[in-house]
Amino acid sequence: MLEKALKGGQKYWSLLLGLAILSGIGFACFMLQLNQGLRITGMSRDVSWGFYIAQFTFLVGVAASAVMVVLPYYLHHVKEFGRITILGEFLAVSAVTMCLLFIVVDLGQPMRLLNVLLHPTPNSILFWDMVVLNGYLFLNAVIGWTVLSAERKEMPPPKWVKPLIYVSIPWAVSIHTVTAFLYAGLPGRHFWLTAIMAARFLASAFASGPSLLILLSFLIRKRTNFDPGTAAIEKLSKIVTYAMITSVFFLLLEVFTAFYSKIPGHMHGFIYQFAGYEGHAELVPFMWLSVILSVTALILLIPPQFRNNEKLLKIACITVFFGLYLEKGVGLVVTGFIPNVFDKVTPYIPTVPELAITLGVWATGFLIMAILYKVAIGVKEEIRA
Repeated sequence: MLEKALKGGQKYWSLLLGLAILSGIGFACFMLQLNQGLRITGMSRDVSWGFYIAQFTFLVGVAASAVMVVLPYYLHHVKEFGRITILGEFLAVSAVTMCLLFIVVDLGQPMRLLNVLLHPTPNSILFWDMVVLNGYLFLNAVIGWTVLSAERKEMPPPKWVKPLIYVSIPWAVSIHTVTAFLYAGLPGRHFWLTAIMAARFLASAFASGPSLLILLSFLIRKRTNFDPGTAAIEKLSKIVTYAMITSVFFLLLEVFTAFYSKIPGHMHGFIYQFAGYEGHAELVPFMWLSVILSVTALILLIPPQFRNNEKLLKIACITVFFGLYLEKGVGLVVTGFIPNVFDKVTPYIPTVPELAITLGVWATGFLIMAILYKVAIGVKEEIRA
């Protein structure tokens, strides 16, 4: 089926070329980082996780969201998701690939990855994060490719695929739960020390991932002869709505707990994000923009007459995706280190090479997704013809 990725018009090849150039720029900056070390980034002794790990955290949620189409289709036989399930699985493949790449670039020396395999430590959350991420990548790649191949041959999928599908459903929940435990299990970081961190992660994942899938579905409908289906998009939009409401509610619970209890360690993080702390306000504009985007998303999603309007739904999905990206992909990780254990602030601003590497990883992920989607859409169009 890979031959379908080699057939396309000028716009398709221009897209691949543009993504490949961005990936190449990111790789060149990564070579510079390998040569000079992580000192070319904005990270420091006090802020040891920065933009790379923030992207990783957000993208784990995007990957986990594939379960929002897999579960209804395979367990509850919601036929409307039949056309869109493969898109969710291939989105998960590209998202997990980006997650793993961000871990690689954050390590400084990629060979350190071998330490997890050569010296496994099952009592470490990092060990289990490695297991669930690679396992989820394998499950989605195998399931998606096998089911698509069987569909092309107009045959039912092999029987051995069904157990993998059932395993992939709780596995999707596990990848973001384990990621949340990486933060919630650190007692010295008050901003992350919350029992609902995993719940917050899953709620935001089930809003941001499906919102991106809806936007991709609209783009595919416009640019190709394949229609993912209006019914599937409508059902996904309802999932995004409830998940976004839950995500905002969980965040408000954190704010109430922090300020009603008046525990300094919990309050300082939110103060730094929304008002600045000791003269440092690097995140303030981004976090208020996140609030504006989240409120706008709720206004556009909750009323059915707005949600069922295609133009407004596109705007709503964009605001959901970027609102949650600013919350998790920009604000969450860095704020956990500010202030440090001595109540001092070490500001963090990502550097140009750091941003270039980040953009390169995103471009690599979208390059993989574009190729996989080209194959999937090609098969769907072939079947239809």
